[in-house]
Amino acid sequence: MARKKIEIYDTTLRDGNQGEGVSLSLGDKLDIAKALDSMGIDFIEGGWPGSNPKDDEFFARVSSLDLQTAKIVAFGSTHRSDAMPSDDFFLQKLVAAKADITCIFGKTWDLHVEQALRVTSDVNLDMIAGSIKHLRDVTGKPVFFDAEHFFDGFKSDPGYALASIQVAVDAGATRVILCDTNGGVMPHELANAIREVRKEIPGIKLGIHVHNDGGLGVANTLRAIEEGVIQVHGTINGIGERCGNVDLTSIISNLELKMGYQCLPEGRLRGLTNLSKAVWEYLAIQGPLGQPFVGPSAFAHKGGVHVSAVQRNPSTYEHVDPELIGNSRKILISELSGGSNLRAKLANRYSELEDTAAVKSILEEVQEKEHAGYSYENADGSFDLLVRRHIGKYQPRFESLYYRIYSPSNEEHKDTDGLIEASVKIKSGEEIRLSAAEGIGPVDALNKALQKALVEQYPVLLDLHLTDYSVRVVNSTEETAAKVRVYLEHSFEGEIFGTVGVNVDIIKASWNALVEAYQYALIQHLEFVDEIEKHQSTGDESKGQSKVLKKQS
Repeated sequence: MARKKIEIYDTTLRDGNQGEGVSLSLGDKLDIAKALDSMGIDFIEGGWPGSNPKDDEFFARVSSLDLQTAKIVAFGSTHRSDAMPSDDFFLQKLVAAKADITCIFGKTWDLHVEQALRVTSDVNLDMIAGSIKHLRDVTGKPVFFDAEHFFDGFKSDPGYALASIQVAVDAGATRVILCDTNGGVMPHELANAIREVRKEIPGIKLGIHVHNDGGLGVANTLRAIEEGVIQVHGTINGIGERCGNVDLTSIISNLELKMGYQCLPEGRLRGLTNLSKAVWEYLAIQGPLGQPFVGPSAFAHKGGVHVSAVQRNPSTYEHVDPELIGNSRKILISELSGGSNLRAKLANRYSELEDTAAVKSILEEVQEKEHAGYSYENADGSFDLLVRRHIGKYQPRFESLYYRIYSPSNEEHKDTDGLIEASVKIKSGEEIRLSAAEGIGPVDALNKALQKALVEQYPVLLDLHLTDYSVRVVNSTEETAAKVRVYLEHSFEGEIFGTVGVNVDIIKASWNALVEAYQYALIQHLEFVDEIEKHQSTGDESKGQSKVLKKQS
């Protein structure tokens, strides 16, 4: 049986762009529009024509995009009280935008009519009706009506709030969107108001647009759907003014996976996590790790009891299959881990982890190290080396003998453009190598010097790139004697991995993390090459090829 369709109306490019710290360029908006269309979003609100040059340019350019499913919506307001609809600047801009649909907001709360617009209640109703009728007549296209502050208006004067909707319907609005603009309505209040609307105006096609100021955006939206609403307004990742709009990633996931509705074309739901990540990247913001459904920690398991249960049956601690929305399970290693964590994370790589004694010794060291300030949650490289040391599989590819940092004096600094010089001395096999390099800061200089010392013997290290560097004080009560934890993230041969170093000296901590990154990269690469060569020598090249494909993926 066909599932009931819920229309998804995305307002990331307009409402979302009003959030603090959010500033989308024209190129960003066009790219996000294409990404939303590829997901199968029904409506994309591009902006408010006439409010700024960027939004005007968006509507001039968006028509050239080869959109497959989405309708582009131009947003605006009712005409001014001192102007006729045909003479109103913003209504003219809405017409000129030539969007597929226009959506205008109007006042439904008597407080706003009296104190914001400063007009009579009848004049406001005329503004709503006149604006919708004018846009319908001139464009010949659908017009949606955003009933701004509807739920606050309904609590204040139900009769007037309903009258504002009735005139919009009579004027030809094809959708009326009930807005919780201040984000403070409770679910039971929202449900009661929607029931009254549907009773007083039978056959009305409703949308819901809520903000999250009370932390109830998702709950209120889902309740509205239960009350018969057919269109949802929201933003990807819930970005927006103040506390944000409702997060469409949560809404779509809940509606599709738990309530039996269809929001996206078949098969598109698996792209939701990647869409979420892409929008965060356009904003240059790291989204919440625990963002429901799509966050990197949404299916991360740390407690040993949890991991053990999930291994037997994922439903014990996962409310949905992460792969359905394009996410994945993550097993974390920490002082809270049990043997199940280790086996779940690494058993396919190290059969030695079936040895209870080995697992016990690894967990004991993890607990000791974390007590000393280490953290292995995201430091897979360092953790892999720790495991190897316990099971006898650690074969370092070089030995670090010493490093030295040279910082120019103030006089010398004038001619160095802020560069720092580092020298490193290593032993690789029977050969001792000394190299020096300059970099922007000590860690960059050390990285370049270490790579220079090793790259002749291991050219593959040219593919090892430092992608992130972060420092955190571990025991701040010690003030200047406090330890620091340095986390390094590298990319290498298609893999992203982290390493960690802890010391009272930030340079020493950085050096330790850097050395582990190079050791891990070389061990992984050389073992991989050895495995391929072994299969080739035995004539079983298919297995070797499959390992190549697996590593590339």
